[in-house]
Formats: sequence, structure tokens, C-alpha cells
Amino acid sequence: MGTRAGGGEDMGGPAAVNDATSAPGSTVPGSTAPVFAALGDANRQALLTLLVERGRASASTLTPAMSVSRQAVNKHLNVLERAGLVESARSGREVLYSVRRDGLDRSADWLRELSAEWDRRLATIKAMAEAPETPQAAPGA
Repeated sequence: MGTRAGGGEDMGGPAAVNDATSAPGSTVPGSTAPVFAALGDANRQALLTLLVERGRASASTLTPAMSVSRQAVNKHLNVLERAGLVESARSGREVLYSVRRDGLDRSADWLRELSAEWDRRLATIKAMAEAPETPQAAPGA
């Protein structure tokens, strides 16, 4: 987390987490970019872990476990919500946050597909490297 010119903490606002779409011909779903941008911050990773452990929680109940202010926790939760990783629901005067599993599932699926593609490519290279060499005809023969 950096510091802005005004002295405040940089919470990775809309400029850091946007709804970028995939490049033409890419199989990367546009929804993965905001997820990975949101998960690029250690505080947001910690908040997501806390929500997985606790189920539902408010910013006020999450703050004591964090090394940042309640305002910073709120901002981080908003980034996670915009990325589709958490959802919020008002309960009286509090806003309760919980993990949206589908937000993580889409990104995990994409990573599995990417990994499988690399496994296929590496297997092809391995097979080529281990194949017996065939004699080459002499040049000009």
C-alpha cells in the first residue's frame, strides 16, 4: 500500500481495480483482472481470509485484527466488493460483509485452464526432446 501525494493511504481505488476486458482473441475472462488487482494487496488478502474464517463480519469487528484504521478497512472491503470477491448486506446500523465464492471460482478456473495448457505444451516439448533422432540426409544428396 502506497501513500498518495495528499498524505492519505492509497486504497487501490477505481484506477487500480477496474473492469478491464480481455484482449482480442484472449481466453482470459475480463472479470479476472479486478480480482487479481484486489488480491494484490496484503491487507485485502488478510480481510478476505478473516471473512472466510468468520463467515460474516462488519468492518468494526474486522478492524481489531488489522493493522490499519477502520476507515482503511472499509475502503479495502469496498475494493473487494467491486472486484466481486465479497458482498455486503445492511443489518440495522451495520454493514455485514461475506465472501462471494463465485468471484474466486472464476479466477481459479481460469488459472487451472492456464496451468493445463502449459502442462500440454511442456509435455509436447518433453516428447520432442526424448524422441530418438532420425538421420538427416546429407546436404545436396
